[in-house]
Amino acid sequence: MFTGLIEATGTLLAITPTAGATRITIASPTLTARLNTGDSISVSGVCLTALSIEPNAFPPRFSADLAAETIARTTLSHLREGSTVNLELPTPAGSPLGGHVVQGHVDGTATLLSLDPLNPGADPATTDWRLRLAIPNELTRYVVEKGSITIEGISLTVASIIANQVEVAIIPHTYAATSLHTLSPGSPLNIEVDVLSKYAERQHEDSFTLTEQYLIANGY
Repeated sequence: MFTGLIEATGTLLAITPTAGATRITIASPTLTARLNTGDSISVSGVCLTALSIEPNAFPPRFSADLAAETIARTTLSHLREGSTVNLELPTPAGSPLGGHVVQGHVDGTATLLSLDPLNPGADPATTDWRLRLAIPNELTRYVVEKGSITIEGISLTVASIIANQVEVAIIPHTYAATSLHTLSPGSPLNIEVDVLSKYAERQHEDSFTLTEQYLIANGY
């Protein structure tokens, strides 16, 4: 489990198609030394398995394989060498949950519509930002104002949602310390909705089904 609090950014060094999967290699001077083969790591919101860890390489790096499902549902296979990715290691049991429950299971991709400073004339490091994106229509039922949403692995709070357009507020630290400052309108974004909303929907559906069964059994 992750929390959506990005620990570091990495740089995509290579995307290599193989016979069975697509392998990506990421430079991460900060986190590579903390990885062991088989560890989970969130890469821009996608839970991957660390492989071929090279802490003594220059720069330190690790690799991960992208399954067909990952390629179909996420943006990772569309990145280019030099792209910046957000990185987070799993949260140890008993640690404070600083963001929200993030599984690293991307639900779909959204499109960045705009990312604008609230004070256009201010230093980018001191102004808040407003991010606006268009999410797939089938995900809108899981997104509510003031609820949580994961964008590129970042735990964020929904400021507003109108139809399929979502706005979130970005503080200066998040803008500078994540990949957000490298993106431009039209960029695809990995989205994970709050898993609690999906469980709530399933529970409601199950409850409704039981009610129907009761009514039918009793001749209503």
